[in-house]
Amino acid sequence: MTTMYRVTDPATGQVAEEFPTATDAEILAALDRSATTFDEWSRTTVAERAALLTRVSEIYAERAEELAEVIKLEMGKSVPEGKGEVQLCSMIYKYFADNAEAFMADEPLRGPKDATAMIRRKPVGSLLGIMPWNFPYYQVARFAAPNLALGNTILLKHAPQCPRSAQIMEEIFIEAGLPAGAYINIYASNEQVADIILPDPRNHGVSLTGSERAGAAVAAEAGKNLKKVVLELGGSDPYILLDTDDVQESAKTFFTTRMGNTGQACNSPKRMIVMADIYDDFVSSITEAAKKNTPAVPGEEGSRLSPLSSVAAADRFVEQVQDTVSEGATLLAGGKKYDGGGAYVEPVVLADVQKGMRGYYEELFGPAVIVYKVSSEEEAVELANDTPFGLGAAVFSTDIARAERVGDQIDSGMVFLNAPEGTREYLPFGGVKRSGVGRELGPLAMDEFVNKQLVYKQD
Repeated sequence: MTTMYRVTDPATGQVAEEFPTATDAEILAALDRSATTFDEWSRTTVAERAALLTRVSEIYAERAEELAEVIKLEMGKSVPEGKGEVQLCSMIYKYFADNAEAFMADEPLRGPKDATAMIRRKPVGSLLGIMPWNFPYYQVARFAAPNLALGNTILLKHAPQCPRSAQIMEEIFIEAGLPAGAYINIYASNEQVADIILPDPRNHGVSLTGSERAGAAVAAEAGKNLKKVVLELGGSDPYILLDTDDVQESAKTFFTTRMGNTGQACNSPKRMIVMADIYDDFVSSITEAAKKNTPAVPGEEGSRLSPLSSVAAADRFVEQVQDTVSEGATLLAGGKKYDGGGAYVEPVVLADVQKGMRGYYEELFGPAVIVYKVSSEEEAVELANDTPFGLGAAVFSTDIARAERVGDQIDSGMVFLNAPEGTREYLPFGGVKRSGVGRELGPLAMDEFVNKQLVYKQD
């Protein structure tokens, strides 16, 4: 079988390392190990599992610099941002270690006077995780931490460009003391997922974070095999600025948030909706910031602009922008790849994007700002909801009651008032519409792949 998994430095486009795709026999063996280990792992106490996850948290914190360097080479994330991601992972594992017993506690039900009824939460078995490249550690943590705490076991298929970080995560779990089969990294192909793993009765569900197309394909296969799914499929989050005491500061807050991870975040605010009376000043500030946001020399620390994840991703991003401009949008900044190779692209500011244009409905997964001018709250809400996605949304106003009134009308899984975003270990993450189904993080994460068993006792 040909090599599918490789590390390619997005700053240069050069291949640094290759890993062979697993054979069918190796996939079947991993399924067997995961199912067999479930029998052992699910019988451990919650306290025992929590202690091991606490050690996982500690290892992430101890190895932050090393782990950040790995994903810098794999997908271009700057080392400071990478260390921040690793720290968030450490917090996620600690959160579920600290709260697992409370989240799994029996839930009494009101019933007849002569009986006792309760909901008991129990693990379901071996699960498959299919994870993307944009947050190589964090995306895995938010799936793995709650499910390992429950007592499930995990097969993890990572993105083909993240094989080194994928391998390291398995090593961390083993170093922390988890049984070797509790978490297994597999270099599987898409065909092996569809033809071997999902039809196998030893698999009990699949969680995917990725594109809308990938989610639809996996959900179809899972449904055919009666397997539960959790899907996080991206978004086109609106960021509504109703009013502000400082336009330049508001523009800075938005731009900094939008450029995080070079714009490659599902819940990044991608559509800036601004009231007409402050629109011109806001656009001027955003455009100026975009033109100043240039890359450092590849390899230098402190770069203000990292490359996109790959040359192919950069080419697709530029194509989306160019198509949108050719359809009538106004390009205020950026729009091209930087000379010198690699996946660096100029930050983009687009205005006058209308229905029917490619940039109106497609998610621009890169450093792009699309600005819209509206004249009323009603117009802002209508525009915010005019998207097939529904992941997050942000609403800003000096009048919190006004922000709440508008935010309550947004069709999204998450809404943030006077805050640009809220990725925290204790906040449930997920969307509606074509942004997916299910929730990760927070207390809701342990309610997905779980048997909520009714226990009824007649007195």
